Amino acid sequence: MATTAICQLSCFSSLNRRLNHLHCRSILSLPQSPRYKSWMVVSNEGHNNGAHSLTSNINTSSTDHNYTAPEEDKGISDPVKGVYGSAKIHDFCFGIPFGGIVLSGGLIGFVLSKNAVSLGTGVLYGGALLALSTFSLKIWRQGKSSFPFVLGQAVLAAALCWNNFRAYSLTKKLIPTGFFAVISAAMLCFYSYVMISGGNPPPKKLQSSASVSS
Repeated sequence: MATTAICQLSCFSSLNRRLNHLHCRSILSLPQSPRYKSWMVVSNEGHNNGAHSLTSNINTSSTDHNYTAPEEDKGISDPVKGVYGSAKIHDFCFGIPFGGIVLSGGLIGFVLSKNAVSLGTGVLYGGALLALSTFSLKIWRQGKSSFPFVLGQAVLAAALCWNNFRAYSLTKKLIPTGFFAVISAAMLCFYSYVMISGGNPPPKKLQSSASVSS
C-alpha cells in the first residue's frame, strides 16, 4: 500500500510540473494586444515627461536661487565725463575781468572824449561778455556744460578784435584801440583753447574723487 501511494504521488507531481511548464510557454507565446502596447507607450511617455519636468524644475529652482538681479540704473551719470572738459583754466576766470575791462574802457573813453560810439561799444561788448561769463560760472556750478557761453564769448572777442584792429590801422593809436585789439586777440585764443579742450575743468572735489576711483 505504501509503495502504491508513493508511486501515485510521484506521478502526480511530475504531471503538475509538466502542466505548469506548458502554461508558462503558452503565456509567453501569446501575442501582445495593441491595448497593452499602447498602455506601455503611454506609461513610458508619462514617465519620461515626469522626469523631464522634474529636471526642469530642479534647474529652474537652482537658476532662481543663484540668479542675482542686475542693479537698476538710477540715472546717475559720471559727473566728470560728458559735462566737464580738460582745460586748465575756466573761461570765466579771465572772461569776467575781460568784460569788466571792456566795459570800463568804454565808460572812460566816453568821459574823456565824449564819444558816444566808444560808450556804446564798451557797454554792448563789455556787458555781453560779463553776462556770458557770469552765466558760464553759474552753469558750471550746477554741473552742466557751459560750452555755449564760452562760444558766445569767443564770438564777441573776435568781433571786438576785428573792430579795434581796423580802428588802429586807421588812427595808429596804441591806446585804446591797439590795446583792446591785442587783449581781444589774446582772449580769442584763450576761448579757443577752452573749447578745443572740451570745456571747463571739473571742480577739485570731483577731480579728487575721479582720481581715487580710477
